[in-house]
Amino acid sequence: MKPSFHRSGLVLLCAGWLLAGCSPQGGQPAVSLAQSQQQAQDADAARKLDTYQQLLRIKNDEMTVTMGHDILDHYPGSAAAKEVQQSLPAIEQRWKENSEKNRLAALWLYQVSPMAGGTQSTATIVSGQPSGREQVQLVLRRHTSWGQSVFLYGSKPGFICHGNCTLTATVDGKPAHIKVFAPPTGEPALMMIDDRGFISMLQKAKKISLDVTFAAGEKKQTLVYEVGGFDPTKWVSPGKDKKK
Repeated sequence: MKPSFHRSGLVLLCAGWLLAGCSPQGGQPAVSLAQSQQQAQDADAARKLDTYQQLLRIKNDEMTVTMGHDILDHYPGSAAAKEVQQSLPAIEQRWKENSEKNRLAALWLYQVSPMAGGTQSTATIVSGQPSGREQVQLVLRRHTSWGQSVFLYGSKPGFICHGNCTLTATVDGKPAHIKVFAPPTGEPALMMIDDRGFISMLQKAKKISLDVTFAAGEKKQTLVYEVGGFDPTKWVSPGKDKKK
């Protein structure tokens, strides 16, 4: 009976070892599955934090913001997330501001080319509204023979304007009035009478809206121009203008 009791006691003792999570040799407690997963996540977060810091050093704001949000979304509460939170808001703000600045600058096209026996330099932006076939160009032009001018240029048959007329405008939310005239040569354009005044206004503005009436169907339309990206240094002079 004693040997049987000894074997039964050994079985119960081994079962106790297993339930306690220890080995019969008296080793260290086994790492739980949750602990193992946490260690793997911490290692992944640390690797991504290293990438984030490298992107930060080379000033790649777009990728830095992407990696930062990836760390915050997938490893919240981690040491890596806490470190990212200290620098990410300022970087994201800077990236958004620069992205908007670049978007506005890309709306403008600057060209120097031969034109009617002379040379012209133009800065052109296309209306954001309306879109498609009804888009209208706003053109700043300097010509070696004709001087400086500012005009809207659309598609035929152009605009309704008999002689001189006044466009109702909005400049950064404030009402304004722009005097224009239709060229007698019949182009689908409206010429600004005070080109200098318009350019001065444009250089201080972010958005300009102009109400026009298209000749086709006498359709009224508001033309919207996001002009905040205009760079006067890129609108070079083609030579000596007659009109100063």
